[in-house]
Amino acid sequence: MTVRAAPSTPSRLAPVPRAVVLQPTTLCLPMDCTYCYLPFRRIAHLMPVPVAEAVARTVNGWAADDPAFEVVWHGGEPLAAGREHLAALMAPFRGVKHSLQTNAVLLDDAWCAFLRERDVHVGVSIDGPEDLNAHRLTLAGHPGFRLTMRGIERLRRHGIPFSAIAVVSDPDPAHAARFYGFFAELGVTALGVNVEEEEGVNHRSANADPERAAAFWQALAEAWSANPVVRLREMSRVMDFARAVIDDRAPAVGAASDPWDPLPTVAHDGGVVMLSPELAGFTDDRYGDFTTGNVLCDGLDLLVAEAEERTPWITEFWKGVDACRATCPYFAFCGGGHPANRYFEHGGRMDGTRTRYCSTAKIALIEGVTRHAAEHRP
Repeated sequence: MTVRAAPSTPSRLAPVPRAVVLQPTTLCLPMDCTYCYLPFRRIAHLMPVPVAEAVARTVNGWAADDPAFEVVWHGGEPLAAGREHLAALMAPFRGVKHSLQTNAVLLDDAWCAFLRERDVHVGVSIDGPEDLNAHRLTLAGHPGFRLTMRGIERLRRHGIPFSAIAVVSDPDPAHAARFYGFFAELGVTALGVNVEEEEGVNHRSANADPERAAAFWQALAEAWSANPVVRLREMSRVMDFARAVIDDRAPAVGAASDPWDPLPTVAHDGGVVMLSPELAGFTDDRYGDFTTGNVLCDGLDLLVAEAEERTPWITEFWKGVDACRATCPYFAFCGGGHPANRYFEHGGRMDGTRTRYCSTAKIALIEGVTRHAAEHRP
């Protein structure tokens, strides 16, 4: 029996998301990164085709109204599902943009043909030059860098553009220029930089000194501004925020009047977690499995519409967001953080405020970029 919280009025979630995340398999073959948060990455749970069909019944309608609507295949390794099965999962969708986040190790010519045929956007997980990839190991405990680079070379040979997501375990400013230069030379279309987070099954306490992180972001901004050939996600966020402030508009990120994108994440079994993909696969004594429901039982549109009513932890999360709004001078930029960071850093609570993630990936980011801008002010 689902425990329902009192309905929120008005809803703080947007009625229609901009994307949906689907987990085709929990298996992350053949990688076993030391910072990974996924609980079942060594187990081959496959998403049944009826789950994808149930999602598509709602998503196809959303995509008809939004040509940019994205279906993201992510978490474990999507290629581990196999070409035939992934093709069957993609088949029910119409009018969507497919994207896929991969470690690139399993990429071969047949996979590249598959991706080109379906116009799938490819994101590759790689942490920079070889010496900065020490945490990206195979299941056998061997370095995975050269295996990923082999897959990247196949993408390049087939003319398939790709973006990258990098995890920075130690935000050392001395590495920033070389880090950025690696991706610029690699030719990625865009780069997202994630400072390692303590969440899920990753209990490592990364080197998260906020001042060191701010110096890293400052140095990264310096490297990027000297050669802005890559769309750097974090720089774009800061610049979009700055433009909003200059134009005297409500900041696009975290403004109280802006509804949150629910970002539904559909696990392999059809369970739907809102707002925070990192919570999928976990359970809690108070909140159960964090899901709002299952697409095999209810339509995804209904689950989004009733998310706050069906999902008690979301109500507690809003209390934390409101506390941040009342106390944090960076709230307009940060917007209140992410549920998973609050939950895993605050002992299972969603209503806490500042986290280490806030300090190193949000506050330090805007501090570092601001320092860079101040040094280069005309």
